[in-house]
Amino acid sequence: MQNAGGDKGQGPDGRTLHYGEFYALAESGVEPDASAGVAVVMGNCQAESLRVMLHGAGLHTVRVPPVHELVAADIPYLHRLLERTSLLVSQPVRDDYHELPLGVRRLAARIPDAGRTVLVPVIRFAGLYPTHAIIRPPSDLSLTPPIAAYHDLRTLVEASGGEPIAAMVTPVMVRALAADSIGELTRREEAFDTVRISDLFATPDFSLMRTLNHPGNAVFAALAERVRARAGLAEHAVEFDRPLLDSVHAPRSAAVIETYGLDEQPRTDWIIGGVAVSDDAVKRAHLEWYAEHPDAVEAGLVRHRRALEILAAA
Repeated sequence: MQNAGGDKGQGPDGRTLHYGEFYALAESGVEPDASAGVAVVMGNCQAESLRVMLHGAGLHTVRVPPVHELVAADIPYLHRLLERTSLLVSQPVRDDYHELPLGVRRLAARIPDAGRTVLVPVIRFAGLYPTHAIIRPPSDLSLTPPIAAYHDLRTLVEASGGEPIAAMVTPVMVRALAADSIGELTRREEAFDTVRISDLFATPDFSLMRTLNHPGNAVFAALAERVRARAGLAEHAVEFDRPLLDSVHAPRSAAVIETYGLDEQPRTDWIIGGVAVSDDAVKRAHLEWYAEHPDAVEAGLVRHRRALEILAAA
């Protein structure tokens, strides 16, 4: 058979089976509640975690590929799904994203007239991981450094040949970076009229974020509750029995623990797939990668100028 993820003459591949209901596979094993409204959550890796927190109590959520993984062959399946969707939940997606008809306005126009669209923000919070950043090399926006796909601004500066920064991260730095991060998240919430979530980070702890952009279950539970409220749906709390977005945990610094008075111990290692990886090993791998991708260094210095200024303060 010819399918969305397999070759002609073969059965569905793993990706197609994983998103079986999206691809309308009879063998997907999904038995939707005929009385429930269909809900679709569009966005990056955070979207799937929000979806599982929204499922039930009048909503049948359909697992869809992350928006950055969608290809032209997926669009007819997405259109057919939207035509029976009663609730579209989406991060802000610009028009013609990846040269595909994926902008929020175009997607929302495909749901039935009685349907609702609720926007949610892309969640990033630097207050728990103050030296970390996300950088997209201009030469290839999909590239990420090896081992841990997060840039450490101190390593970035070292790769640039600049004066070392933040030999000792201080609570003053942590609070300044946290305030900037909350301010940016709030600005995006207001600009796109999304459900609000920035207030959760007024009193941070590590249960809220596993990395710079991987929220914990508590954040997704609160976000799902607020999405339901905005959509006019009944309250529904999901008791999810495993941690979401749990594959990567960033190191936890003493400065952050001191800043917020957390009952935690510092941890210098990354936890990746359940395995401890030293921050030194990550740093060495990233310095080699920067030597091969100098445009990532240049882009990072420009994009994160404000954070670099804070970390360079005496």
